[in-house]
Amino acid sequence: MAGEEEVTLESLRKKMAEFARERDWEPFHSPRNLLLALVGEVGELSEIFQWKGEVPKGLPEWGEEEKQHLGEELSDVLLYLVRLSDMCGVDLGKAALRKLELNALKYPVQPCKGSSSGKKHTHHPTSASNSSTEDPSSGGASEEALKR
Repeated sequence: MAGEEEVTLESLRKKMAEFARERDWEPFHSPRNLLLALVGEVGELSEIFQWKGEVPKGLPEWGEEEKQHLGEELSDVLLYLVRLSDMCGVDLGKAALRKLELNALKYPVQPCKGSSSGKKHTHHPTSASNSSTEDPSSGGASEEALKR
């Protein structure tokens, strides 16, 4: 049952694979089809917030039914993302951790702290020497920069 077991990306990946296999949906789960389904679910998630304006953390003014609906749509997005990564042969957990490392290089704490502008390290005068670690083709830090 939900909530009684530890949930990991790997456990979700396995459950999604089993779910699709039991229904003979594997032939339809191409990366393209899964991506389009994911985009549709993100649209449904967006509709929940569409006319609400800014909402405070924790959604204190929302009713339980609204929060449950939100949880269902967030889950749809997560499940399609997990399935898409599986069909593409990407370890989503490892990719996310790597991306966090890249972002830590791109957005160092001190120059970026408290700023919503998201300026990269190359925009901060104290980090001008870091510009040589940026890989212009990827929009982020190079593999070499991560090894340093």
